[in-house]
Amino acid sequence: MAQKVKCSHILVEKQSQALQIFEEIKKGKKFGAAAREISTCPSKKKDGDLGYFTKGMMVKEFEDVAFNLEVGEMSAPVKTQFGYHIIKRLG
Repeated sequence: MAQKVKCSHILVEKQSQALQIFEEIKKGKKFGAAAREISTCPSKKKDGDLGYFTKGMMVKEFEDVAFNLEVGEMSAPVKTQFGYHIIKRLG
């Protein structure tokens, strides 16, 4: 299990929005462009890049997914107290 991971994410309020953007990315839309357009997180200015983080820095639901992705892999929408995230592991 990785000690730290680097991820980008897209955060939206509604599951329907998350599912729609997830499908658009699977069809070829660039993750960073989608983050800049739709994400409600300030990280959208950096294509959703959250940088490196270790266990305990993010909410559990987010970490459980982020630490189990392969590098380059994108998650299906993940619900947390903040909304719905699509997570992409960068490193």
